[in-house]
Amino acid sequence: MTTIETIRKGQEKHFPGVDLEDENLAHCQLERINLAGANLVGADFSHSNLKGARLDGANLLGAQFNGADLRANFLGANLMQADLTQADLRGSNLRGANLMGAKLTQASLSGAFLSGVNLTGVNLAGVDLRGADLKGANLNNANLKGANLVQADLQGANLSETNLEEADLRGANLAGANLVSANLLCADLAGANLTGVDLDRACLVGTTLENKNS
Repeated sequence: MTTIETIRKGQEKHFPGVDLEDENLAHCQLERINLAGANLVGADFSHSNLKGARLDGANLLGAQFNGADLRANFLGANLMQADLTQADLRGSNLRGANLMGAKLTQASLSGAFLSGVNLTGVNLAGVDLRGADLKGANLNNANLKGANLVQADLQGANLSETNLEEADLRGANLAGANLVSANLLCADLAGANLTGVDLDRACLVGTTLENKNS
């Protein structure tokens, strides 16, 4: 039986460093599988169950995860240009991962660990990021229009030129964040921590700032 057949059948869970470039693993039960450091470039995991999986350090460039359960460990993984549309990433560990060019439309990232993540230019419009850890994340020029960032930790994050129009940032921690030239049109920052925030040239038209901590 080939490696790919073994993985599809779920008969074994330990495959660190395996080469599965461009393989089709859609609709598979891969719960708790170990794919740490694996080459998964272009692989298709659409609608698969990867809950509890290890994908730390894996190369997932251009991989497909549409509708997949990704409550997993992606520490330091390369997710550039990956399709994470409607993926379940609640509570996932994405610390230090590269998500440049990734598709995250309608993905759920509530409670996810995203500190130090590269999200430059990523479309996160309407995405659920409640309580997410985004400390030091690079969100330069990202689209967070209408995103739910209630109680999110954005301490020291780079939000320069980011679109936060109508975003919900109530109770968020923005201490030391860079919001230079950010669009905060009609955003809600009630109760947010704005200590040391740089709002130079930011658009604050219609922005709710009542009860802010500063």
